[in-house]
Amino acid sequence: MAKILIIDDEEQLRRLMARIIGLEGYEVAEAPDCASGMKTLRRYDPDVVLCDVKLPDGNGVEMVGRIKEAAPATEVILLTAYGNIPDGVQAIKNGAFDYITKGDDNNKILPLLSRAAEKAEMQRRLTRIENKLSEEHSFDRIVGDSEVLRWAVDLARKVAVTDTSVLLTGETGTGKEVFAQAIHHASRRAKGAFVAINCSAFSRELLESELFGHRAGSFTGAAKDKKGLFEEADKGTLFLDEIGEMPVELQAKLLRVLESGEFIKIGETRPTRVDVRLIAATNRDLEKEIAAGNFREDLYFRLSVFRIHLPSLRERPGDIAGYIRVFAAQFADKMGRRIDSIDADYIAALERHTWHGNVRELRNAVERSMIMADGNRLTADCLAPEFHAAAGSADPDSLALDDLERRHILRVLEHTRGNKAEAARLLGIGIATLYRKLDGYGVK
Repeated sequence: MAKILIIDDEEQLRRLMARIIGLEGYEVAEAPDCASGMKTLRRYDPDVVLCDVKLPDGNGVEMVGRIKEAAPATEVILLTAYGNIPDGVQAIKNGAFDYITKGDDNNKILPLLSRAAEKAEMQRRLTRIENKLSEEHSFDRIVGDSEVLRWAVDLARKVAVTDTSVLLTGETGTGKEVFAQAIHHASRRAKGAFVAINCSAFSRELLESELFGHRAGSFTGAAKDKKGLFEEADKGTLFLDEIGEMPVELQAKLLRVLESGEFIKIGETRPTRVDVRLIAATNRDLEKEIAAGNFREDLYFRLSVFRIHLPSLRERPGDIAGYIRVFAAQFADKMGRRIDSIDADYIAALERHTWHGNVRELRNAVERSMIMADGNRLTADCLAPEFHAAAGSADPDSLALDDLERRHILRVLEHTRGNKAEAARLLGIGIATLYRKLDGYGVK
C-alpha cells in the first residue's frame, strides 16, 4: 500500500487525518514543520505528501518545489485554510498534484490520495524502466577489453555528452546500433526517444515518408496524416543505419535538417522544426561512394564531424571468449537451461574462425550451439560443421562432414518445431538452400 506523509503544525488535525488515512490501509508518517518534513521525506520516501500551506518555518507553496527536487516521483497535495487563486496557480506551477481547502474539501482527500498514489506508482515504474534501459545500454555493458575496442568506447563516451552528430563506421555486425544506443543513454537526451531506421530497407519514396512524414492524400495510399521519425525523435536521438544506402535525392533533404533543424513533410508547404541528435552508421567506404557520385560530399563532412570506427572481431580475437560467455548466459535464460561449463576446445574453435558477420554471426553460432548441446556443457561437438572443418577436429570415420551437417540441420529444425524460416535464420542460410538440403535428405 502507498505511503503518505502529512506535514501540518496543527497536531490534533494532523493526527485525525493520519487516523482516517490509516484506516484506508495507507502507511502514514507525520511532521509538524518544513524542516522535520524534509528529513522525514528523505528517510521515509513517501508516495504522496499532504502539506499545509501555512507552516511555522515556511510556506507550503514554496515547499512543493523542494519536495519535487528531492523526490521527483512523490506527489504533493497542498491543504489551506483560506484558498486563493494565485497560491493555487503557483502551487500547480511548482509541481503540486492539487490544491484544496481544509474543511470544505474533506470529502475530496481520500479520492485525491488514491489518484495521486497511482500517479506516483506509475512514475516510479517508469523510472525503474528508464534505469533498466540505461543500465542495459550503458558503455559498461559493451563486451571486450581489447585496446582497439576500448579506444572506440572512450571516444564514444566523450562525444556522448555533446549534441554533435556521430558517424559510426565498421563492418556488418560490429555493434554499431549498440554503440548508438549507449551514446544516447549517456547523453542529456536519455529521457527522449531513441529511434532507429535501416536506410537500406526502404525504397526512396517510402524512406522519405518514414523519415519526414506526410499529409493525407499527398500520394497514392496516403490515407491519413503520418508523423515521420524525425518528429518521433524530437528531443531525442535518431539513428540512421546504413546511411550509405540512402538515395542521393534524399541526402539533400537530410542535410537541410542537420543545418537548419527544419524539414517539409510530403504534401505540405510549411516547415516543421525538430530538435534531434543524429547518429549515422555505415559499412561502406563513403569517400569511395563520393567519388562514384553516390554520396554527397557536403553531407559526409556534416555527418563525420565526429567519426568512430568499430573494429571487426578479427581485429580483437581476445574478446571472443567474453562474448561466448555473455551469449551463452543470455540464451540459457531464454531457453530455460543451465550451462555449467564451456570447453576450451569450443572456445578455441570459435577463436580460429573468420568472422565475416562479426559479433552478430558469433551470437548466432552460440545460439545454434545451445540448441545442439545435450547437457550443461558447451563442447566442440555442439558446433556447426564449418567449425569442425576449420579446426580439423572431426573424426573422419565417425563425423563425416555431410553426416554432421545433416544431423545439425535436423536438430535445429526439431528445435524450431518444423518452422523452416526460423531454422534457416538460426543456421545462417537462405530458405531455398535449406529446402534443397532437406530434399537431399529425403525430408519433407
